[in-house]
Amino acid sequence: MTLVDTNVLIDLVQDDATWAPWSETQLFEAQKQGPLYINALGYAELVPAFDDMASLDRFLKLAKITVKEVSRPTAYAAGAAFLRYRKLKGTKTGVLADFFIGAQAQTEGWTILTRDAARYKTYFPQVRLVCP
Repeated sequence: MTLVDTNVLIDLVQDDATWAPWSETQLFEAQKQGPLYINALGYAELVPAFDDMASLDRFLKLAKITVKEVSRPTAYAAGAAFLRYRKLKGTKTGVLADFFIGAQAQTEGWTILTRDAARYKTYFPQVRLVCP
C-alpha cells in the first residue's frame, strides 16, 4: 500500500514538464503493488488545483486513489515529529502536512511515493520511500 504525496499529484494536474512523466510512471508502478491512498491533509493540499470538490473527487477516482482518515496514533506521531522539527530549529509554527503523511505511512506500514523525500528521511527514516 502506498501513500501518495501531494507533489506527485500536483505534477500530474499541472502537467509539469519536468516531473509529470516521472510522477505518472511511478503512480502506475505503485498501483501494481497495491492500493493508493492520500489522507485528508493531502486532499486539502489538492483543493487549490481544482475548481470544485466534484472535480477533485473525479481526479482521485480516475487515479484510483482513496482518501484514508488519520488515526489518533498517526496524529500523535505527526505531533511528535513536529516537536523534533521545532527542537532542530524548524521555523514553521503549525504541524506540516508532510508530518501527517509521514506519520500515517509509519503507523500503517505503508510506502510513500514522493519527489521531495528530505523531510521524510529526517523524521520518518524507517518508512520506505519511492523517490527520484
